[in-house]
Parts: sequence; C-alpha cells; structure tokens
Amino acid sequence: MRHEIRHRSTARLALAALCAALALSACSGGRTTPNATVVPSSVVTTPAATGTTSPPAAGSAASPASPTPLPSPTSGGVPNFRHVYVIVMENKEYSSIVGSSSAPYLNSLIARYGLATQFYAETHPSEPNYIALTSGGLQGTSSDGAYDLTVPNLFDQIEVSGRTWHVYAQGYPGKCFQGSIANPVVDGPGAAGEYVRKHNPAISYTTISGNPTRCANITGLAGFDPAAANFEFIVPNQINDMHSSSTEAGDVFLRTFVPEITGSAAFGNSVLFITWDEGSTNLKGGGRVATIAVTPGMSPGSRQDAPTNHYSMLRTIELAWGLPFLGGAQTATALTFPW
Repeated sequence: MRHEIRHRSTARLALAALCAALALSACSGGRTTPNATVVPSSVVTTPAATGTTSPPAAGSAASPASPTPLPSPTSGGVPNFRHVYVIVMENKEYSSIVGSSSAPYLNSLIARYGLATQFYAETHPSEPNYIALTSGGLQGTSSDGAYDLTVPNLFDQIEVSGRTWHVYAQGYPGKCFQGSIANPVVDGPGAAGEYVRKHNPAISYTTISGNPTRCANITGLAGFDPAAANFEFIVPNQINDMHSSSTEAGDVFLRTFVPEITGSAAFGNSVLFITWDEGSTNLKGGGRVATIAVTPGMSPGSRQDAPTNHYSMLRTIELAWGLPFLGGAQTATALTFPW
C-alpha cells in the first residue's frame, strides 16, 4: 500500500472551481464540444456524495494534509471496493473472445468469474469510447484525434472523493507527453509496441494535461504497482491490446500481467474489469464486446445478461464510491454480479 495515499494531499488549493463544475455538470451526458465546459440542463440527484476536496490547479504544489476518510459502502448493490482496476483491450467482437480457442486464458477467467454477455461499445472509432467510459459522454469526439477537453471526468471525481488514481499506459514516454504516438519500446510484460494517445483518456482532459503534478499519475507499465492507487486504468500497447496483433497475442499478455493484480495483497475487496473499446460490427453503435469482472469470492460462471455499455461500467464505479453520475451513467444499467 506504499503509494495509496500519496496524492490525496494535492487536492486542497482549488476546491471551489472543480467541485462547482462537477456538481453542476454531472448530468450533462450528450455530445459536447471539445475545449468547452459542459453546461447542464438540470441537476442530478447523486448517491451519497463524498469528499470535499478538488484536484489542484495547474502548476500547484502538493502540501501535507490528513487523508480524507473513505466513505461507507453505498447502496445499489455494488461494494465499496478498495481498488478498481480497468484494462481496456482493442477492436475485437464478443465472438472473437468468448469461446475462442485463441483466448484460453480469457475464457478461464470467464469460467471462474463473471461475464457481461450483452455489453456494447458506443461508437467507432476507438477514442470516443475511452472518453465515454471516463466522462459519461462522447464530448464531441468523433475520431482518433488529439482532443483537449474541459469536461468533468472520473479522474477528477476520484480525487474530489479523497481517493487516488493512476494510469499505466504501456510505452508512455512520461513528462506530460501529449504526442499522438511513441516509438515501440519494451515496457513491462508482453511484446514491444507503440503507445498511442488515443487509448489514454486521461491526457485528453485539460485538468490533467495542464497540471504536471496530476499528469505525473500517468506512467509506463514497467513500474506497475497494484497498491499504487484506488483506481488504476491500464492501457496496453498496440500489440498487447490486440489492436495491431491477434487475439492470441493479447491473451498471452493478459496471462502474464493479470496475476500481478489478482495475486497481490491489494486485490482483497477489489475488482478488475477487462473490457474492449469497440467491436468489429455496428451493433448498438460500436459492436458487442466481451466484458469480464474479476473479484475474490465471486461465484464461478456469474453472468449479467441485461444490455450494458461503457456508461454502465462508469456508473458501477460511481456507485461503489458514492460519486455523482456523469452523463450517460445516470440512466445506464450498472454491472451487477454476486460480488
């Protein structure tokens, strides 16, 4: 747990601005324009709002402070997980994963843990789905371009609640790198491959990209620590995520990497989600994709058959931690398993 509270103290100096933005903007789930603050049409009722802190202003320095206590478990049937891990893979339809002989490790997780059988991506191409998952809307994104978004997002919410986050983006060069692509490097398990900005949603939010202290929470994968933060978003490179390779290549990567999470002491009272950004069809906008939930004590072979999407995953995280619902998470069906 050595890094788990290291960033809680960074959030004290800019309370008013972001807290007001989050409170007013939580219900704005439609498409918005990049570089423009979301203007809400109504005020959303939120579950057990928590925390009174805000992410620091750009360039502000961290100062020592007492950690904000974590809230008690919320309603909605979702536990107050100590850690939430999200791994996003790339561009494979449900049928390319579930039951596939090319994905034996993933199918072993499906058999042992839980699977959402009717999970759909929002759109094509890749990047808007990452933005949807972390902000509750497409926010005007329609391509794999470089966007600078001034909208409320999950990373900000997590800090406001007194928790911590970390993005492990394989091959990320560091130092608030905002380029579109980086040359292939060996960075942690799996094959060498390219880092691409379009798969790293955190760098698209200006509250992060414009603040060196906060974008220091984005690092490469070699230093992965399952206890580093409450929320850890894992972005494999373009080979290990199946984007520019095969289902088998991604399965091999996950077989090596996932036990670093599930075999750690930090994984108690925690959950790992493995999902895909989009499929290869246009079903419900972005195709039907596999989404696997892994948590200790889950009944083997658990299934959720109700239609769900990336907003559902966002809602589930927000329910677990008593956060306001952002955009499409307001009306999405949460991921519910016998946790």
